Amino acid sequence: MTENQLTFNDLGLPEFILNAVADLGFTSPSPIQQSCIPALLEGRDVLGMAQTGSGKTAAFSLPLLTKIDADKKYPQMLVMAPTRELAIQVADACEQFTKYAKGLRVVTLYGGQRYDIQLRALRQGSQIVVGTPGRILDHIRRGTLDLSHLKAIVLDEADEMLRMGFIDDVETVMAELPSEHQTALFSATMPEPIRRITKRFMQDPQEIKIKATNTTAPDITQSCWFVRGFRKNEALLRFLEVEDFDGAIIFARTKTGTMDITSLLERNGFRAAALNGDMTQQAREQTLDRLRKGHLDILVATDVAARGLDVERLSLVVNYDIPQDAESYVHRIGRTGRAGRAGRAILFVEPRERRLLGNIERLMKKPIDEVAVPNHEVLQATRRKKFVEQITKQLEHKNLEEYRSLLEDLFTADQDQEDIAAAMLMLLQGKQKLILPADPAIERGRRERHDRQDRRDNENPRSRERRGYGNPTPMDLYRIEVGRMDGVDVRHIVGAIANEGDISSRNIGHIKLFDEHATVELPQGMPKELLKHFAKTRVLNKPMQMSFVGEAKGQSSRNERSGERKFGDRRGRGERKFNDKKRSFKERGRR
Repeated sequence: MTENQLTFNDLGLPEFILNAVADLGFTSPSPIQQSCIPALLEGRDVLGMAQTGSGKTAAFSLPLLTKIDADKKYPQMLVMAPTRELAIQVADACEQFTKYAKGLRVVTLYGGQRYDIQLRALRQGSQIVVGTPGRILDHIRRGTLDLSHLKAIVLDEADEMLRMGFIDDVETVMAELPSEHQTALFSATMPEPIRRITKRFMQDPQEIKIKATNTTAPDITQSCWFVRGFRKNEALLRFLEVEDFDGAIIFARTKTGTMDITSLLERNGFRAAALNGDMTQQAREQTLDRLRKGHLDILVATDVAARGLDVERLSLVVNYDIPQDAESYVHRIGRTGRAGRAGRAILFVEPRERRLLGNIERLMKKPIDEVAVPNHEVLQATRRKKFVEQITKQLEHKNLEEYRSLLEDLFTADQDQEDIAAAMLMLLQGKQKLILPADPAIERGRRERHDRQDRRDNENPRSRERRGYGNPTPMDLYRIEVGRMDGVDVRHIVGAIANEGDISSRNIGHIKLFDEHATVELPQGMPKELLKHFAKTRVLNKPMQMSFVGEAKGQSSRNERSGERKFGDRRGRGERKFNDKKRSFKERGRR
């Protein structure tokens, strides 16, 4: 019998486990299950290295659950996971695997859940404990979790616990364990601190390393888009509109990013919700439940919030912000393409992030193909196809004949039916226009011309004054945290300040662009409320984070030549206009 022909019946598992596995529809064990289950059944320590989605939860839980004595009401098996989501997932799996075992109880310990719930479960005699390192250690110190009779411990995703700063808690917990116990450690990578744990706490572990092959690697199509020509928000909407997905997850770097992207998607008709660390555990579980039940289609999450997430509907992963380390990218795309399902992953890469892309490609050991933003023709074809499907479905409605007669009553016989149908198409399309203008073919040339003009302006400030951006009003200098590396040019900064602050472009002074920041001159006396507003204002989806630097250099001589004064009754026309804008901004804020 070859390895591929193995079934769970061939691995030596007891009947109550096999019955539960059969109910779940599992027939053939995955490579890591084929290797880990016999070793753990024999009582050996196991060091497993495998990618996410390889089936390692069943690989350690199936054999270790067979060793638990249901008559003894104390913890006998402990599983530590880096996040509450993964802990809940593992606990659910253990409950499913022990559905035919009488007297076995599972308790999940994690932060954000009330202590009384966890204490009650522990007092009832739970033999299987699953939790996060911090909460497990907290219960040990409180004396509410006794591990003196523990038979086995599992460290799941140990490298992630290291990355999140939990490794000291892990070592403290392991030092509390009895000398005779079994250890299973699973990690996608093996950094030195993890290797140190294996040497200190494991006895002659059997190392099992599952390499990604065509049969074990998740079926995930990966591509990247280099951010240019479109803003990231516009590109995201286009990709989501043309991609054929059931459920999707979008990764953002910050909690604020998850909220901004979610608002964008909701405004454009997508059923989306944010998932971040500011949410209570109950709210997070409710959000995931809505996704599983089909009430949501898109999650927008940070890395930590999505750790351990396993939802069958997820078939698309969008990396809106590229992760800072390549391992996080592997975990991200592992949210799709699980258990043999196909998936798709798209990565947004800004110009200054090419190095991070190279790190990911080296870890993946293959290049990630570049893809273009869907153009107006692709977008138009997608919208028309969906529209035709909706109309075709409606043609089968039983009340169609009544509406046909209504059509005859509403319109006179001399009106052309094709014109009527065309007018209805225009009304029904709503915001999703069925006829789109061509994408600007000269966008790159336009950007290059603007870049050349910006360079000339930086070299010759009088050039900008001739174009209307300079004036003799007393000016202060401000710094903003966007620059050339963000794809920003002067027109973007002028537009953002003029639009968000309701300031005429003629009141915006000299702008200097640098690689990672820029400076801009604005009239003196800008109110604090407006400065706070500009700190949050975005340029090409990057917050400006505007901050005051000081009075613009060369201001005194310019003021003397123009006869302007910083204070006093005789203010210039430009300063009076700016003060009018200040009052307008304050009034809008009060409203």
